[in-house]
Amino acid sequence: MGSPGGLVRYNQPMKILVTGGAGFIGSAVIRHLLNDTQCEVTNLDKLTYAGNLDSLDSVAASSRYHFEQADICDRQAVENIFSACQPDAVIHLAAESHVDRSIDGPGDFIQTNLVGTYTMLEASRAHWSGLNETGRADFRFLHVSTDEVYGDLAGCDDLFREDTAYDPSSPYAATKAGSDHLVRAWYRTFKFPVLITNCSNNYGPYQFPEKLIPHMILNALEGKPLPIYGDGSQIRDWLYVDDHARALYRVLTTGQAGETYNIGGLNEKRNIDVVNTICAIMDEAVAAKPVGVERFSDLITFVTDRPGHDERYAIDASKINAELSWTPDEDFTSGIRKTVLWYLENKAWWQRVVDGSYKLERIGHH
Repeated sequence: MGSPGGLVRYNQPMKILVTGGAGFIGSAVIRHLLNDTQCEVTNLDKLTYAGNLDSLDSVAASSRYHFEQADICDRQAVENIFSACQPDAVIHLAAESHVDRSIDGPGDFIQTNLVGTYTMLEASRAHWSGLNETGRADFRFLHVSTDEVYGDLAGCDDLFREDTAYDPSSPYAATKAGSDHLVRAWYRTFKFPVLITNCSNNYGPYQFPEKLIPHMILNALEGKPLPIYGDGSQIRDWLYVDDHARALYRVLTTGQAGETYNIGGLNEKRNIDVVNTICAIMDEAVAAKPVGVERFSDLITFVTDRPGHDERYAIDASKINAELSWTPDEDFTSGIRKTVLWYLENKAWWQRVVDGSYKLERIGHH
């Protein structure tokens, strides 16, 4: 499909349909596509609570960007978007992704992650079938998944590889595992050209405040407790979101159809260490601390562990490194500093999330 650089086909830049493009990872992918490539992008997003068009303010005026509000489970709406934008590729990111929410209400996860992925596969396959020979050969459906499908890593040295057996723990992870299986089945049964990526925990600017890192930053600013599950010994591999966006474009443009690529940040950290690092950066960067707070780490509070909480995730990213020459630019030290400072400097963005006003401007976005 061309080199990772310009990717011009038929003397035309690639047209990419991104699902879930108003989410945290999706918006980073779209900013990368519009800022660093010549691609034309259609963003298909239902705008659930986690979708925030504010995250695309910097690129929304681009003539190469189009937004379509629709539900990936709505086959007719999805087909209409395909016929309007005629994509050369799909990056399928739309998903319910918060583990705690999946424990409280699994139904939405089954609908979006399984039925939605099935609907996208079928609409994409119908579109692909109608393309000419070159179009069919070049088309790719990139399904973006998670390392949580693999379950828990017991040992200190084990890593998730592309051939690690699936063993999901939460309803969220189970629905993502199911969607991965659907995507593979469409490749094997219909020869539909898919790619799958499984990534580790993402962090960075524009992340919805319910997730660990922004949640800790915002709670600390308000002098609220910093709740940590159990004893905070759970280990995650942290991937800076802009590195992930670059990796996805690399997989889309140079990956082998039918293959899976694990994308990791090569940064394993215990949750407690992540929170202590955030506190240390904030001690230094925040001049006026909340009343009664001497050091932000004094706010750390241990709370009852969540059900089925996996102990450790870590990714072996040697395949994407060896085959597609991708490595992360940010290590955790540089990435977490950038992230904390971004939240301190972009209060307007997260304030609108916290007070709910980011949802009010959705009417008329069609």
